[in-house]
This record gives sequence, structure tokens and C-alpha cells, in this order.
Amino acid sequence: MSNWSEERRADKAADAAERRRNDEHRAQLRRDERRKDRDEAREVKAQQRRDRVQRRQARAARREKTLTAGNVYRKGTLALVAASALASLPAQVMHFVAISLILLPLPFALEGAAWVMASGVAYADERKLPAWVRWLLRGLSMGAAGYAAHINYTYGAETNTSVAWGLAGVTVMGPAVFEIRQWVSTLSVNAVDPKKRAEEKAREAHEKRRRRDHKDVVELAAKLVSAAPYGKLAFEEAFATAWEIKYGTRILGMTPDLHGEKLASSKALTAAMDAANGSPVSVRAKLLETLHPVVIKRTESDGKSQVVTDLPPASKKPSEKTPKGARRQPPPHRRTKGDALPFHPLAKSQAAETARDQLVVNGHHH
Repeated sequence: MSNWSEERRADKAADAAERRRNDEHRAQLRRDERRKDRDEAREVKAQQRRDRVQRRQARAARREKTLTAGNVYRKGTLALVAASALASLPAQVMHFVAISLILLPLPFALEGAAWVMASGVAYADERKLPAWVRWLLRGLSMGAAGYAAHINYTYGAETNTSVAWGLAGVTVMGPAVFEIRQWVSTLSVNAVDPKKRAEEKAREAHEKRRRRDHKDVVELAAKLVSAAPYGKLAFEEAFATAWEIKYGTRILGMTPDLHGEKLASSKALTAAMDAANGSPVSVRAKLLETLHPVVIKRTESDGKSQVVTDLPPASKKPSEKTPKGARRQPPPHRRTKGDALPFHPLAKSQAAETARDQLVVNGHHH
């Protein structure tokens, strides 16, 4: 009986501990959910603040971009043009309608002609048309505007002189302001950086000097470019080829006479340096000194030569005999094939260069 009671109490204690753990786990889950909700709410608010800041920055950027001097000038000009058209049309309509109702389209035709021709000037500038086309369109535009201004002046003069001049001025003001706007836009597009403009002028001057100083080469290069397919041969490459044809070298600016002068100057400089230093300075002179040293004669007391010579010994008289015990003269040296020392590669290259220089001096240029 006691064992059953103890087991019963142990089961109840275990159940109670399990419930406590479950309650703690559920409480922890609720706390985690509330913390997560708070974090999400803070993130949402932070994102909303960032969005507001970005919208303000975007609006400020749009305002800054819209309120630039160029935009204000362009949009202000269009506003003045619209105001001019609205101010000049009613007087023209009333003037022509008073004459006849059939003349009602004339005011719109006059204003339309002025603005269409003014737009034609902008189109001609965009397409890089000849200057006379733009000036013709300007004349037609101002002619139509001037006739409309005359009509408005006549109509306004019936009321007051100020009204007449005001209507005439506002009629001409629209096309004139639009033309000035187009002129300024064209100048701003064609404006070039001072450094770039100076570079272009220097390039043009260089091309002019080249055509003047090397006319025959330029003409030949132009013929080579025209003979090649379109776009296949650049003028600079053709000029280098023409220079080689004319003077035999692709080094631009060099001619056979200049090569000969350069060679003579180099030789004179080498000789002067050798004479000034008292010893060979150039590579050629050093090689010659190494390969062909100066023979220095030395006198010995016994009269014997210290160098073995290739010449046969002088014939002795029959009466002369070699003393007993004396050192015998070595046998004469016999030349065999391959016993001579070969020339150094530097000497070979220097000899080839000397031969080429001699050919250039004599007028044979390759």
C-alpha cells in the first residue's frame, strides 16, 4: 500500500513538473512572439521613415533639376510664346471678322505661319542644313509676325496708341523670343571646350603644313586611299606607305640625304671622341684594337725572339753548328686548316654595319 502511494505521489509530481515546463514554454513562445512583433513594428516604422526621406530627396532633386537656368529659360520662353499668341489672336480675329466672316481663318493662318517657320529654323539647325535655309525661314517667320503686328496696331489704334503699340509688340515678341531661344540653344550645343578647340586648331595647322611641305607625298597618299575600298585604308597608313615609296623608308621625315648626313655626323663624332680621349671610345674602335693589337718590339740581350713565328728559320751557315748541350730551336710551325681563331660575333656585326654604311655613303640606299 505504501509503495502504491509513493508511486502516486511521484506521478503527480512528474505531472506537475511537466505542466510547469509546458507553461514556461508557452510563456517563452508568447514573449518571443511579442518581441518579434515589436521588432517588425520598429522595422516597418524605420522603413517608412527611410521612404519619407527618399521621397523628400527625390522631390528636392526634381526641383533642383527643374529649376536649373536652362530649364527655366526654355520653359519660360514657351510660356511667353503662348502668352504672345493668346494676346495677338483676339485682335486679329475681331479685325478680320469685322470685315467679313469668311476671313475668320486668316488670323490662325498668320500665327500658324509665323510659328511653323520658327519651328522650321529649329529643324534646320538640328539637321545641319545650309545657312541660307535657316535665314529664309527666319525671314518668312518674321514677315508673317510683322504683318500680324501691323493688323493689331491698326485695330488698337482705334482705341488708344498705347493699346496699338502693345498689341503690335506682343505679336512680334513671341516669334522673336522663340528665335533667340533657338539661337542660344544652337550656340550651347556647338560650344566646344577651349582645350579641345585649341587641339583642333593645332591639328588643322599641322595638316596645312604637311600639305605645303610634302605635297607630292600627300597627293600619292590620297591616290592610295581612293584606290582602296571605302574605309579600308586610313590616310595616316597611306601617308606612311607613300613616304616609303618616295624615300625608301617608313621613318617619317627621313630621306636618303638625311640618312647620309646622319652617318657622316656619327663617324665624325666617333673620331672626335677617340681623339679627345686618346683611346678608342666607340665599339668598333675597341673591337679593332682587340682584334688587331699594336705590336711592340722588344730588344733582348740574347737576340732570341720570344714569339713563335710562322716563317721558316733563317738558313744557317754550314760552318755554324749547334753547341753541345745548347737548347735546340723548336721546329717551324705548320699551318693547318681550322687552327686560326674565328672572328668574334660582334666583329662580324660591326663589319656588316660598316659595309652598309659604305653603301649608303656611295648612294646605294635600301
